Amino acid sequence: MPLITGPVTAAPLETIASPLLWAISVAGLLVLLALDFAITRRPHEVRMREAVGWTIFYLALPLLFGVYVWLDHGTQPAVEFLTGYVVEKSLSVDNLFVFMLLLSAFAVPRELAQRVLLYGIVGALVLRAIFIALGAAALASGTWAFLLFGGILLVTAVKILRDAIRGQEHEVDISHMRTIRLARRFMPVTDGYRGTHMIVREGGRRALTPLALAIVAVFATDIVFAVDSVPAVYGVTSDPFLVFATNAFALLGLRALYFVLAHALEKLRHLNHGLGIILAFIGVKLVLHWAHTVWPAVPEVPTLASLGVIVVVLLTVTLTSVRANRRDERLAAQAEPPGKD
Repeated sequence: MPLITGPVTAAPLETIASPLLWAISVAGLLVLLALDFAITRRPHEVRMREAVGWTIFYLALPLLFGVYVWLDHGTQPAVEFLTGYVVEKSLSVDNLFVFMLLLSAFAVPRELAQRVLLYGIVGALVLRAIFIALGAAALASGTWAFLLFGGILLVTAVKILRDAIRGQEHEVDISHMRTIRLARRFMPVTDGYRGTHMIVREGGRRALTPLALAIVAVFATDIVFAVDSVPAVYGVTSDPFLVFATNAFALLGLRALYFVLAHALEKLRHLNHGLGIILAFIGVKLVLHWAHTVWPAVPEVPTLASLGVIVVVLLTVTLTSVRANRRDERLAAQAEPPGKD
């Protein structure tokens, strides 16, 4: 991934994307978002068949795009895209845990859940586009940015692993979120939901609905996830277009995937352990890449090897989660009093 020509000198980043490809990709993203807004315009409870159908559709899109990259630009960009997509999809699944807690904390009705998720996805896309642009500017100014990104990921990995070991992952305290307290300070809040309305007029004055607060909370968590995810995928590829594509494809299908994995998410108890390991691995990879630009004798981690490590870690934490769940179910069954139905 030697896309920066010197250890400290500025250089333009290489990319597979032409202005036309950028325009087509952004237009396609806007069309898909408009389609999602049209689907969620009338609130309804999402059935499993509908969620599975859209999930398959949004999983097929990146695979088709990967085939296009492979055929038109070669193996290396295709492997970088696939690896980055796996990383971003893994991190986006972690997003779903927090979204689930937020929806529960705000008692969001089932028929409004997908609208909240969609706003969260749009917010995440906007924030990540900003961070991607900032990251590209940093990388173009010198390879010191790889060291910075690596440090961010290592610090994040330590925090995630520490919280996971202590059993503190995915804790959300609404009352301590500054954005929520700030919103309540400026406007009153209704005592219940008002359909899809975020602002209503009651008693002669405007008031926020709980739906608006839920969306604000989702936006606030989007900022945290953007800080972690963008450096992570820059550890796989330095092409800003591929970074954008991996983020877009990973986020687009979250609305449907949430309803498919709503129950399974609670079973993946070791997912945060795996994500901490993955972020630490990518952080080390970035630091090694920076060191290689300064001392060429320092080895780099190939992208294909990175993909293998990430897949093995995700499979391992899935299997260990399944085993732990079965063990707990067996112990619970043994502790159940005899004769109890």
